[in-house]
Formats: sequence, structure tokens, C-alpha cells
Amino acid sequence: MQLATLELKGFKSFGDKVTIRFDRGITGIVGPNGCGKSNVVDAIRWVLGEQKSRMLRSDKMENIIFNGTKKRKATQLAEVSLTFDNTRNLLPTEYTQVTITRRYYRSGDSEYLLNGVPCRLKDIISLFMDTGIASNSYAIIELKMVDDILNDKDGSRRALFEEAAGISKFRIRKKETLRNLSATDDDLDRVED
Repeated sequence: MQLATLELKGFKSFGDKVTIRFDRGITGIVGPNGCGKSNVVDAIRWVLGEQKSRMLRSDKMENIIFNGTKKRKATQLAEVSLTFDNTRNLLPTEYTQVTITRRYYRSGDSEYLLNGVPCRLKDIISLFMDTGIASNSYAIIELKMVDDILNDKDGSRRALFEEAAGISKFRIRKKETLRNLSATDDDLDRVED
């Protein structure tokens, strides 16, 4: 599985539609300060389901929508699409090309699309569960994360090794199972009432 393209429209500093193509191998985004490099990383995290605006370097989620300039109007929505080449069938789907899209409107409404079909965030998370790709994964590394890994801030080195070993997916499944078990216990208590 390989990231093929990233399309941004109305996301942070990207008012116009911008398409970034990723070739085989390692891809690095470089440029001068203030040109939007970090916004590209934020866009990838956001479309993969990041819910915390501070992780996107913003006070509130509506700040991810292009706010306009003196010469341009603000847009009404932010839209980001990631397209993956799935010819090796690492994603559990019959499609050889998988596109996930997230839209966020000024009204606060948000929607996810999987190959153009509306879906839930949970569907996207479960699709990428065994791949090591998530909004908080180390598949996409920004400069701040390198410092965190080197300084082992908040056990980030351990998280990196657990993700690489494939342990993190079981931790997520365990947490979900314990949450379901707790809900079942609560239901049983209500039955006894």
C-alpha cells in the first residue's frame, strides 16, 4: 500500500485546490518558513480522523477552513482527500485504489467519504487498523515528533516500537472490548433494577 496523492481544498493556507503526488520511496516536503509544510502534515492527520484541534495547531476546529485574504474570500468548507494504491491488497477491500475524504463545513458539520460513498470515522479507522496508518501514528513524522522521540517525551519511543511491532492495534481492540464489557455490565445492572 502506498500513498499516491493528497488533495487539499480550503484547508488552512490552501484556498485553491492543490494536489500533491507521492512517488515511490521516501517523500519529504521542504520549503521556506510559512509556506504550508506543516499544514500538509496537519491535513493528512485530519483526514485520518484527528479530532483534537490543538493537534492540528489550532484553537478550534473551524480554524482549519481557509479564512480568506485581502484579495480572496473565505471558503465555506475544508476538504482533504488521500488516495492510496492498494494493488498489494493490504487494505481489506476489493478496490485497488482507495480514496478517503473528509469535509468540514463552517456550520460545524463534518462528513467522511470512502471512495465517494458516505461513511463513519469508525469505518475508516477499522479499514486502516492493521496498517500502522492512523491520525496519531508514526507513519507521518513532523519535526516536533522527532524531538519527542529523541527525548522520549511521554514514552513516545515505546509507542513507536509498539506501533512498528503491531502491538498498538491489540491495545485499541482491548480498550474497545473493555468498554463494551462495561456497557454490558451496566445493562445487566439495569435488568436487575
